[in-house]
Amino acid sequence: METMIVTGGAGFIGSNFVRYVLANTDVKVVVVDKLTYAGNLSNLDELENDPRYAFVQADIADRDAVEAIFRKSPPTSVVNFAAETHVDRSIENPDVFFRSNTQGVFELLEASRKYLSQAGRTVADDFRFLHVSTDEVYGTLGDTGFFSETTPYAPNSPYSASKASADHFVRAYHETYGLPTLVTNCSNNYGPYQFPEKLIPLMILNCRDGKSLPIYGDGGNIRDWLYVEDHCDGIVRVLQSGKIGGCYNIGGENERTNLQVVDKICALLAENLPPETNSKLKEQSLKDYSELKKFVEDRPGHDRRYAIDATKIRRDLGWQPRWGFDEGMARTVRWYLENTAWCEETRVRGYDRERLGLLEKNEG
Repeated sequence: METMIVTGGAGFIGSNFVRYVLANTDVKVVVVDKLTYAGNLSNLDELENDPRYAFVQADIADRDAVEAIFRKSPPTSVVNFAAETHVDRSIENPDVFFRSNTQGVFELLEASRKYLSQAGRTVADDFRFLHVSTDEVYGTLGDTGFFSETTPYAPNSPYSASKASADHFVRAYHETYGLPTLVTNCSNNYGPYQFPEKLIPLMILNCRDGKSLPIYGDGGNIRDWLYVEDHCDGIVRVLQSGKIGGCYNIGGENERTNLQVVDKICALLAENLPPETNSKLKEQSLKDYSELKKFVEDRPGHDRRYAIDATKIRRDLGWQPRWGFDEGMARTVRWYLENTAWCEETRVRGYDRERLGLLEKNEG
């Protein structure tokens, strides 16, 4: 049986990917996760008794730990999701992002290189190292145009800089050592199990609880939205059929401003939890979720627009998203409303949906 090591597999995209792989392939999956605030074993509770699933708590930046995992579970493939991902947090603590997102990838690459140098030719021929990255490495777009696989890198936040650095290391290990690597750069994901520091779950839960809906700047920043299950399908296709050494953009082709996303959430909340039945709104004499919207100071270095050109993966690998934005958002809103215990756990673990990432202003 083939063995896939999935790092960051207890996080948002990683846990969705693990479930997708176990449901759609025959491989054994070894999940490696440090279990930081956003990594949660409860995301994988349903897999506890699956004989093809195993879990190891470890930091990918710990060389000895990574090498021990490779020895115990010799992999056919490595898929790396492990990363600090919230831009606001990267503004406050960039060193954590460098360690996880850059040094951690370096340690995985080194472990893979050493592993293949000692393995037979058959193992080396079948092995794949897939690094999951982001469209944020490309910087920002104007009103027109799209990010393609040949767009020059221009990261504007500590988060995107750490991811860009990792992307370059992956490319270099293929070019220098012949490591069979693949890189995917995705647009903004949404769906079940996303930690509520991110826009969509934050707004859903704040609506439910009658809290303000903070919208950065003028709300006009544009993102391309990708339902997480579609992203997982794209990664599997790249892993199985992608050209070694190549990179593939995976996007949903669902451009929306942040304000449009918030308005959509307000409308879906009104359908699923009518305002007149929500005691939190009644206490404030509010008749509609949209009355909770509040424009706040923008994020430092906030990229204006991202948009993915997914032509390559569509043309070469036959991938296309299954879920449109309206359908995906409806599924997402229902999931958060139906999984209140999971949502409450994030608060207990130390995040109460407070604003992060504002720089201190110098006085005088």
